[in-house]
Amino acid sequence: MNATASTIDIKHRVRRRARLALLLRESAARAFRWIAIGFGSLVIIAGAVLTPLPGHVGLPLLVIGLMIVLRYSFQARKTFIRWQKRHPKLVFPIRRLMRREPEVLLVVWQQMLRTEKLVLRRARWRLLKKTRKRVKKYVARKMAKA
Repeated sequence: MNATASTIDIKHRVRRRARLALLLRESAARAFRWIAIGFGSLVIIAGAVLTPLPGHVGLPLLVIGLMIVLRYSFQARKTFIRWQKRHPKLVFPIRRLMRREPEVLLVVWQQMLRTEKLVLRRARWRLLKKTRKRVKKYVARKMAKA
C-alpha cells in the first residue's frame, strides 16, 4: 500500500509541475504579445511623426510597426482586413510592402504616379508618365538591336 501511495503522490507532483510550467509559459507568451503590440504601436507612432519630414524614414517605420502589430493582435488583423475591403487602393501598397520580398521600387513608382495624377490634373503636364513611355521605347529599341 505504501509503494502505490508514493507512486500516486509522484504522479500528482509531476502533473502539478506540468500544469505550473504550462501556466508560466502561457503567461510569458501573453506578456510577450502585449509587449510586442506596445512596441509595434510605438514604431507606428514614430513613423507617423517622421512621415511628413524630409527623408524616407516614416513609411518604412509605419510598415514595420504595422507588421509587428498585425502579427500579434487579432483585433488589429480584423480591423486591417476591414480597411482592406473598404479602401483597397489605400491598403494595397502597404500590403505589397509587407510581403516577404517587398517590391519597394514598384510601390514607390506607383505612389509617385498617383501623386502626380492627384497634383497635376491635366495629362499633358504629367512628366513621369511620359518619361516612363520614352524609356520603355528606348529600352525596346536597344533590346531589338542587341
